[in-house]
Amino acid sequence: MPNPTAAMLVIGDEILSGRTRDANMHYLAGELTTAGIDLREVRVVSDDRPAIIAAVQALSAGYAHVFTSGGIGPTHDDITADCIAAAFDTHIDVRDDARALLQAHYDRSGQELNAARLRMARIPDGATLIDNPVSTAPGFTIRNVHVMAGVPSVFQAMVASILPTLTGGAALISRTLRVMRGEGDIAGPLGQFAEGFPDLSVGSYPFQKDGIYGSNIVLRGADAAQLDLAMDRLQHMLDM
Repeated sequence: MPNPTAAMLVIGDEILSGRTRDANMHYLAGELTTAGIDLREVRVVSDDRPAIIAAVQALSAGYAHVFTSGGIGPTHDDITADCIAAAFDTHIDVRDDARALLQAHYDRSGQELNAARLRMARIPDGATLIDNPVSTAPGFTIRNVHVMAGVPSVFQAMVASILPTLTGGAALISRTLRVMRGEGDIAGPLGQFAEGFPDLSVGSYPFQKDGIYGSNIVLRGADAAQLDLAMDRLQHMLDM
């Protein structure tokens, strides 16, 4: 049985402007690989309501899971929660359990739970909360969409909270062979090799070092024994 599929939606003008370098995609990809969930697509959209709604609807329909990052904070441009509710035609408002979490957090810190901070307790109807042990303000899951913060430390904590609740498949394993030959030299044999192992992902990633061209050939699959066999055949083929 194939692994469940996933997509990621990164939300924020700061990503598209180059002001902020996104680290969440790299982290999520690694965690999903270990969990046996195949990340198939990543989209980045601006803080634009129609763009977010359209992306959520398309990705939710196309994949088993959608993970979003960004736009669930207390400021005016944090519009993700409202857009998710609109994408599923669902009412959104401050929810008592989310409010209680925030109230306890700000009481402990001696700060006021003001109107801006209370925005982070607005949850679409029917959603379940995602625990946030770093800064308390929860994410949420509605249908197959998991809505999380953009701050990397918080995003990572939320991923750790949600992943154990999801059913994955076989974790992908990778093997890498470094070849000091240009891709043009190995393209033909590598194509034939890939045809012989249809259950494996075979990728070639070129590099140049000290004027010499080479390639890292990466094999990915769920069966360690098959990967070991494939690596032996690949090494033998390229040594010929």
